[in-house]
Amino acid sequence: MYETIDRLLTGPPAGASEAELVDWIARLESVKCTAEAVQAEAAVRLDEAVRARQAEAGVPARKLGEGVASQVALARRVSPEKGAKLLGLAKILIAEMPHTFALMKAGLFSQWQATILARETACLSLDDRRVIDQELCATGPNGVPAKAVSMGLRQLENAAKKLSITLDQASVVARAANAVKDRRVSLRPAPDTMTWLGALLPVKDGVAVFAALDQAAKTAAAAGDERTRGQVMADTLVDRITGRSTTGAKPRIEVKIVMTADSLTGDADQPATVEGYGPVPAAWARDELTDADVFVRRLFADPAGQLVAMESRSRKAPDGLAEFITTRDGGICRTNGCDAPIRDIDHVERHADGGTTSAENLQGLCERCNQAKEALGWRARPGPDGSIITITPTGHIYTSPPPDTWRQDPPTLSRAELILRDVLLDYDLAA
Repeated sequence: MYETIDRLLTGPPAGASEAELVDWIARLESVKCTAEAVQAEAAVRLDEAVRARQAEAGVPARKLGEGVASQVALARRVSPEKGAKLLGLAKILIAEMPHTFALMKAGLFSQWQATILARETACLSLDDRRVIDQELCATGPNGVPAKAVSMGLRQLENAAKKLSITLDQASVVARAANAVKDRRVSLRPAPDTMTWLGALLPVKDGVAVFAALDQAAKTAAAAGDERTRGQVMADTLVDRITGRSTTGAKPRIEVKIVMTADSLTGDADQPATVEGYGPVPAAWARDELTDADVFVRRLFADPAGQLVAMESRSRKAPDGLAEFITTRDGGICRTNGCDAPIRDIDHVERHADGGTTSAENLQGLCERCNQAKEALGWRARPGPDGSIITITPTGHIYTSPPPDTWRQDPPTLSRAELILRDVLLDYDLAA
């Protein structure tokens, strides 16, 4: 088996025919599916081993298993949230969906296909879930391939939904009603100083919003508007949400921008940083600051762009130091692979173990990562270059690199050049 995989991973031989190249791609896809199944199996066994060790150490039952999802995430180089989902999926597949898991292990079913089935059957009883697992993923008589193998992702999702409704319509309806609580709006960076604004809405609301924007685009086109349909829909969304075009007022949006003084005045072009987005060109930032109401908050860094250290004698980081850490770390959790926003200012080396409340020993973490590192057997220490060294209970070591704004030697305040600003942007500037 290993020899076969090793041979596959060396790549197709020179001069391989088109048919051979297609076969190579297909075989590698099967290996990927099998590998994901084995990873799931290993994750479940890790969870069982950790729970047993923690129980023996006297950890309360409600805390058993803490930190496992984070170990899975670090090993698979994904976010802790994704690690938790992968661990949960692994448990479901092995304990409740044996046919789906068997397809994965045979290289016929991907992790994402399995995720769709697990997600669409989550509200069902164990017996009903197993009926769908059997119906869609069991190999038929005389080796007839399972139905799910030949289905596209949308077909698979719809098939699982139909079977779920047939088996237990009440549970599906109750789940839909409960899902309304999860409605939310999100924002994430896109290339070229653009952003993706998303909303998770009840279907009737989502369809209604899209229909209204679509109607606005049709009306604009009929009036001879030269903008594209997409541009009109985007502009209409902004206008109606901010009230820019209906009230005549100029909505003011608070934005935090970090840039050097030289970049602000145009004498340099070091990238600026917009909190919640990331790096932006200095020229773009200067344009957006034109005619804006700008309030200088504090000088934080030297001309090299390295933030000045701050420290406190208290266990809890004061507001100023906490804001400093959040800004220094770019507003994003320091854990490798985690892109979640910072929610907690955490001591790298525990305060109880002598860790200081200082910039060198503080890091910004999301809630999940902060809780995970408190589990039995986790250790961490700051590196001299601003990196964070995390050691898991298994002895695996993961190093989080220093943020771009880390400093080596604290400069005097007179040398400080980087300006942290609260900017109230006239929204018309972004039009």
